[in-house]
Amino acid sequence: MTDRALPVAHGGDWRFWLGEHRGTLLALGVFILMFALYTGNHPAGFNADVVTTAANKGVLLALVAVAQTFVVVTSGIDLSVGAIFVLCNCVASRMFWETGLESAASVIIVLLTGLACGALNGLIVIYGRLQPIVTTIATGAVFFGIALLFRESPGGDVNEDLADFMTNQFPGGIPASAVALFVVMLVIWTPFRRSMLGRVVYAVGSAEQAAYMSGLQIRRAKFAAYALSGLLCAIGGLFITFVTYTGEASLDNANAYTLNSIAAVVLGGVSLFGGRGSAVGAIFGALIFRTIGDLLFVFDLDPLWQPLFLGIVLLVSVCLGSFRLIRIRNRLDLFG
Repeated sequence: MTDRALPVAHGGDWRFWLGEHRGTLLALGVFILMFALYTGNHPAGFNADVVTTAANKGVLLALVAVAQTFVVVTSGIDLSVGAIFVLCNCVASRMFWETGLESAASVIIVLLTGLACGALNGLIVIYGRLQPIVTTIATGAVFFGIALLFRESPGGDVNEDLADFMTNQFPGGIPASAVALFVVMLVIWTPFRRSMLGRVVYAVGSAEQAAYMSGLQIRRAKFAAYALSGLLCAIGGLFITFVTYTGEASLDNANAYTLNSIAAVVLGGVSLFGGRGSAVGAIFGALIFRTIGDLLFVFDLDPLWQPLFLGIVLLVSVCLGSFRLIRIRNRLDLFG
């Protein structure tokens, strides 16, 4: 009987794993198909330069999408991620990049800026008892105002050697930006997700009252989620400085990255109701979002169609997520 029971348990583990990562795997599959279609129709074909260019664009949104994921998992939403992203870009453009020591200090200052912005959001949400969407609308406006103080007009400087290193290729044609994103996930997301703090964040998103009654550290978990969200935005702000060699307090960029990060999270299988999903899925959702724009360019479609098409994709994704939640609640009602 023991020998027969083992395969059943093993199969159950696989079914549980597939159910847990269904959204991420689906996003990965869709991205592979879309990127293959893009490179197959690109004039230059599939080569290292095309992949690197796509990676540099995709990583920017992917970092902001991961930042959004930290908050969405808690059943909140952060409408200031784009403003923090732009603020950190402006701060980076005002730093000193002449020597290696100055560059290291500049990177640390930018990261601390994003971390402080995220921490402020968390403190207001936790101790001010305000809704995350209201809080982050207000703080986002403040962060963008500070960005304007740092950079009234586009400009600035960056360490060109460091910027080229972060946006070029490693041996074998591997995009440096993709490697950097992998390292960020390995250093920040993976330890967080496997830690007790990360489990509490998911528990808060699933059922905050139940988590509170269980004696879990809800405030600490929420604060960590918002602080890490700000840190990821800062990394994105640094990276766009490396890509553009400049800083710009652009309201259009702030709004676009905020809305696109929400779309990427949904496309990546992260539930907007909290407690479910992965930053890995959000990354593939961001890459899908970017690839859609590239496909429209390759097929020479009118750019005016892009917002319409992306809006339809987002609407369908949200509807499917809502339908799944309603179905689960109906099943629970059967046992009520």
